[in-house]
Amino acid sequence: MANSLRGEVLNLYKNLLYLGREYPKGADYFRSRLKAAFLKNKDVKDPEKIKQLIARGEFVIKELEALYFLRKYRALKQRYYSDDKQ
Repeated sequence: MANSLRGEVLNLYKNLLYLGREYPKGADYFRSRLKAAFLKNKDVKDPEKIKQLIARGEFVIKELEALYFLRKYRALKQRYYSDDKQ
């Protein structure tokens, strides 16, 4: 694996690990799943395949951010708007 791709993979892992702290099922659950996903692909040597996997990881980051944003939005909405339909 090229050093630049190695750095990208490590950066992706760190970002996902950081985002996993707020995961709804818990940080430990997220960490174990993340580690398993990275270990499953540890033997990939093809740079194109590695780039595809990095792109998939970046997509997961965007989805997690959307999940957290939506959760915070719903919490604020419940706090400030009542569901009374009169």
